[in-house]
Amino acid sequence: VQLVESGGGLVQSGGSLTLSCAASGFTFSTYDMWWYRQTPGKARELVASINSAGSDMKYADFVRGRFTISRDNAKKMVYLEMKSLEVDDTALYFCNAHYPPGYHLWGQGTQVTVSS
Repeated sequence: VQLVESGGGLVQSGGSLTLSCAASGFTFSTYDMWWYRQTPGKARELVASINSAGSDMKYADFVRGRFTISRDNAKKMVYLEMKSLEVDDTALYFCNAHYPPGYHLWGQGTQVTVSS
């Protein structure tokens, strides 16, 4: 059972990145998924969520209009497309599932660094 994030990197302000999260070991298509991010010294913050069917997406105010969450249940993948990146978007990004119910399954994270 695991989540593996990828796609992070160094990008200039205004640039774009797409993060990916590969799920395995559980019935991915039945679970809502989340993206969070964390910077040193700060609490992990919710970025976006998507329901199991991929029909309902929610975003934090600070990314709405710039980021898009999506999923491919056949591939057991969840994505975070990030555009118009800002220096303040620099963080370690994690995907998350509430698996098993009542618990949180986290990946190892993927680092996004936005330079000015």
